[in-house]
Amino acid sequence: MHGTRTFDGVIVIGAGAAGLAATHALIMAGVSVRLLEKEDRIGEPWRRRHHDLHLNTHRSLSRLPGVDYPAGTPAFPDKSVVIDHLDQFRSHHRLPIEFGVCIDEIAFTGSHWTIATNMGTRTAAHVVIATGRDRTPYIPKWKGMAEFPGRIIHSADFGNAGDYANKKVLVVGAGNSGFDVLNHLGGIETSAIWLSARHGPTLLPKRIFNIPVHLMSPYIARLPVRLADALLRATQRMAFGDLTRFNLPAAYVGGASRLAGDYVAIASDDGAVDAIKAGKIEVVAEVGQFDRDGVILANGQRVRPDIVIAATGYRTGLEQMVGKLGVLDAKGYPLFNGAGNDQRLPGLWFIGMRPSIRGCFANARLQARAIAAAITAG
Repeated sequence: MHGTRTFDGVIVIGAGAAGLAATHALIMAGVSVRLLEKEDRIGEPWRRRHHDLHLNTHRSLSRLPGVDYPAGTPAFPDKSVVIDHLDQFRSHHRLPIEFGVCIDEIAFTGSHWTIATNMGTRTAAHVVIATGRDRTPYIPKWKGMAEFPGRIIHSADFGNAGDYANKKVLVVGAGNSGFDVLNHLGGIETSAIWLSARHGPTLLPKRIFNIPVHLMSPYIARLPVRLADALLRATQRMAFGDLTRFNLPAAYVGGASRLAGDYVAIASDDGAVDAIKAGKIEVVAEVGQFDRDGVILANGQRVRPDIVIAATGYRTGLEQMVGKLGVLDAKGYPLFNGAGNDQRLPGLWFIGMRPSIRGCFANARLQARAIAAAITAG
């Protein structure tokens, strides 16, 4: 049986890119820190994602401090290269990680924080939560799902694109995850592919004139939101033309506004738009309900897929950990992030809980330094 272990510095929870960056920044600031990770190794969420997963962010903007990608790494590294990068970062900086530590609940005593874990209770002056905004795949509870004879999976469980050969596939959701799936399916000989789109995306190509578009992200991130919205809209129109001609709905709000307000990432095209224009992918209305004969769309159209891929986003899964603290919104996202905090709960920080046009790695570096500065200043 494990008892209470005292640790008076900072505890970081979660050893993904954000947690690793935060731990390193705190060490560099001279702060005593311990990193807790529930898995038994670095990069487990990356390992579980589909075989063909690549970053949508350029390698030069997707590295952690002090560690470079190997020579010859493609502009958009695949998941195995990313996992190696995380491992090398941990080893290079000799970060103090404890694996296999699951967090039950975090509580504030008025003077310090207690962290209840499967390995006993820890105490700390500060807690930095870096468990990720995409911790728990989310699938809506559509009417009639139990009657549907086909498979319904989340995009997180996409697997290998080749497994969908000769299948009829319905992808639900035209966001970043939906287009990632479609980019891969577009190169497979399927029987049919439908894209059910409730909202049109802000969509950017990976390259324009062979120049990676993501290299412009640090400059776009500095623009006022309305100007960034206009630039993203113009870039999409220049790259793809008017996609409403192919039934893809127009975006109801600008890409930068949606990032800031709804926490929805910008989608990246790498072949899906060509497949839509060629008629290989048919854009259809949003899902209404399921039954034993297929899927009935909101406009009354029926499709009969073998497999439904729900690219319907993620939740943070933070309710058990911090749900009693009043720091989550209705969807379970923290009300503050990065160097922001709640004065009623001094010492509680979140990192990596918002999407960023810069990408998760670049954003993690910025937020990690900001949190370390705020902790040392306090």
